[in-house]
Amino acid sequence: MRFMPKTLALVSALACAGLAQAADIKIGVAEALTGGAAQYGVSIRNGFQLAAEEINAKGGINGNKIQLVIEDEQGKKEEGINVFKKLIFQDKVLMVFGPTLSNSMFAAGPVANAAKTVVFGTSTTANGITDVGPYVFRNSVMESDVLPVTVATATKHYKLKQVAVIYGNDDAFTKSGYDVFKKVLEDQKLPVTTTETYVKGDVDFKAQLTKIKASNPDAVVCSCLAEEAANIMLQARGLGIKAPFIGGNGFNSPKLFEISKLAGEGTFVGSPWANTNPTPVNKAFVAAYVKKYNAEPNQFAAQGYDALYIAATALKDVKLTGDLNADREALKNALPKTAIEGVTGPFKFRPAQTKSGKPGGWDADQKPFIYVVKGGKFTLYDAK
Repeated sequence: MRFMPKTLALVSALACAGLAQAADIKIGVAEALTGGAAQYGVSIRNGFQLAAEEINAKGGINGNKIQLVIEDEQGKKEEGINVFKKLIFQDKVLMVFGPTLSNSMFAAGPVANAAKTVVFGTSTTANGITDVGPYVFRNSVMESDVLPVTVATATKHYKLKQVAVIYGNDDAFTKSGYDVFKKVLEDQKLPVTTTETYVKGDVDFKAQLTKIKASNPDAVVCSCLAEEAANIMLQARGLGIKAPFIGGNGFNSPKLFEISKLAGEGTFVGSPWANTNPTPVNKAFVAAYVKKYNAEPNQFAAQGYDALYIAATALKDVKLTGDLNADREALKNALPKTAIEGVTGPFKFRPAQTKSGKPGGWDADQKPFIYVVKGGKFTLYDAK
């Protein structure tokens, strides 16, 4: 009988060891699943869920299964902060993916950074996001990497001599996109005939478009989210504006065509992902996504999918100890060294160049694809 306690202790220890070896890795996902930004957030969530299912089906990460803790941050700054606090301090997740919009990241990102918890954006492309701090990562390619190529390609294709500009001036993403567009147009010596603005909630753009029409541009540069862009396109055609559009990352949503129909024909847009990319990993992703969701994936689903694989690859080299603070720090140190061949192509991180010169987070080091809209669909641009 005196051996029983040791036996029980041994059984208990073995059971605990077994549990440790097969523990869930809790990962937070904070995306806009309702509200205007749901057109992006739902696709991102779908990408995460598909990747998690695949990774878990193959045995997880070093035997540990991924458990996604998904929250709706509604595309609102205040809700983003609340959701981040819940995930980090109550749910005690290892890391947080999200939020969907740059506005929300500027608000909620500091919560994660202060808690020394990795926050990983997949759709937050505004400049300055990774200035928040060293725990901020993103695989969303910055507008400053995409827009110069987009504008140069459209300029060459259409032989542009001058353009008009319209953008939302009360949103971090669209304002940041405008700032990049402005610099790109200056650098490429492309004159601007007029610059027009609007605010969130606007649905009538006729006043701005009337001024744009009068300025006679060869193209209209638009830093807008998809729904606003689609309505601007429709109203522009209604006023007789035939000039093509040049858009930023906000255009990359099926919502653009659901509303604009064929009004966006000839639009040029840059993207980190091409649905027609013939690599085996991308073809497998598209097929799996269509099978699971009965819908075609978009850029946002692809980036969510890749993001989880990036994190999973980093975690393979992390020995999780059960000490949450130590594990969070170990992941933060492993991520910068991670590179994958994803559905968006070859991916790696590069250190953020912060305005202050202080250590920042990590940006995507990736080349964009250029699309032109044909037949109400994004088509990979071929200069031939």
